[in-house]
Amino acid sequence: MKRVLCATYEGIEAKVVQVESTLTKGLPSFSVVGMASASINEAKERVKSALLSNEFIFPPKRITINLAPSDLKKEGSQFDLSIALLIALDALVDDLSEWFVFGELGLDGAIKENLQLYALLLSLSNQKIIKKAVVPYESLEKLSNIPNVDFYGVKTLDEAIALLKNSANAQPNAVYKRIDYPNISVDDTEYYFVQNYPEDFLDVKGQEVAKRAALISAAGFHNLLLEGSPGCGKSMIAQRLRYILPPLSGDEILEIAKLDVLEAVEPQFVPLRSFRSPHHSSTTASIFGGGSHKAKIGEVGLAHRGILFFDELPHFSKVVLEALREPLQDNKIRISRVNSKVEYPSDFLFVCAMNPCPCGNLLHAHKECRCSELDIVRYKNRLSDPFLDRIDLCVVMQHVAPSDTSSISSQQMHAKVLEVHRMVKERGQKSFTAKLSDAEIEKFCVLNAEAKAVLDMAVDKFALSFRSIKKIQKVARTIADLRGGDIIEKSDILEALSYRRR
Repeated sequence: MKRVLCATYEGIEAKVVQVESTLTKGLPSFSVVGMASASINEAKERVKSALLSNEFIFPPKRITINLAPSDLKKEGSQFDLSIALLIALDALVDDLSEWFVFGELGLDGAIKENLQLYALLLSLSNQKIIKKAVVPYESLEKLSNIPNVDFYGVKTLDEAIALLKNSANAQPNAVYKRIDYPNISVDDTEYYFVQNYPEDFLDVKGQEVAKRAALISAAGFHNLLLEGSPGCGKSMIAQRLRYILPPLSGDEILEIAKLDVLEAVEPQFVPLRSFRSPHHSSTTASIFGGGSHKAKIGEVGLAHRGILFFDELPHFSKVVLEALREPLQDNKIRISRVNSKVEYPSDFLFVCAMNPCPCGNLLHAHKECRCSELDIVRYKNRLSDPFLDRIDLCVVMQHVAPSDTSSISSQQMHAKVLEVHRMVKERGQKSFTAKLSDAEIEKFCVLNAEAKAVLDMAVDKFALSFRSIKKIQKVARTIADLRGGDIIEKSDILEALSYRRR
């Protein structure tokens, strides 16, 4: 019996599959066992054609291919090359069990690229269970972004056979590419960013309070709610927020590229955080992920490490808004189905925008609101207090005036965010300030006597919940970072309280 290694998906993570083969005496047959999908069963015809097209005599034996573990459902065309090599090398090579082999076969023996390979191999690399792999030559450009793995690119089945026949002398032909972007280095870890602002905060006239809140949100990854009349700039600010977010580590860049692949998008390996903006008519499954047979990732999972933007917030269904409370609190989403149970990371910055009333004119200086008091109450009541309690910064946008001017550019705001990021990492924070645990809040969010007195007074006056108290401390910590302070002062707490939902 011969064996090579391959992999398939279990949720969004890769699971190692042992591809085993036996060629025994008996009536000629070719079977694949081990919960193989239709795409793998179809591989039998591709393998036969590829072998025969390359002057290989298909063995007149009983060929059995087993995919282990047998209780894991396997799918994908990446098993083609593994199966073909086991048949071709049955009597020629003794041990192949240390090799991972991936590739889809053409009928003429050409080895084709599969977009899903990148996510599979990155997952295996993160789990530290892969050292070397045979892959399609076309995939080397993308795969060279994955560190600590030797990749051997092959263009045809003949090349793959020759490689494994002489595996002791084989040399990898993919060199790890270092990330070539501006970066800041803290404790031997590099954090990369892009100095390009296609949508600039210079385009936003006035709205100084909202821009200040956006800066705080970006620096500490604090959830942000913008409320105001139509056309006042809510969506403009949300779209520009993406370009001033904190830098990304090398592992995080690869993680975002993996999510691109899962969405069938060509990965770019650019240190730019994702921006997901589902429409309010989107289904619950499309936002959170799901599916009857295979749980697929949704917008919440795809927004990991980036921004999830809900425009026209009250128009989203009550089910969606209440279900969003869990990923906002736990930074992960669990999908349970009869056939599968999957957990996705969902550590994102939640930004949302809403009008003050159904017609949008309640706060307008010149237009008259057409809504009844009951309409406004119903509109506001679509957002529950437990949901709003998970939003750190709530801003009422100002009316747009002809005299409003630009005040700060995205480049200036990004420079402040980068400086805060350096401070945060240098003092030992592993996560963003908004994501600090209770123990970390006690350690990093230190208040002076005046600040503590103001916070205690606010707790009594506004009947703040435990979550609200911690939220105000974390916002105040980011405000203190923006002014370069080590200790949270009275002015920081007062500003943090000013962003409290009223």
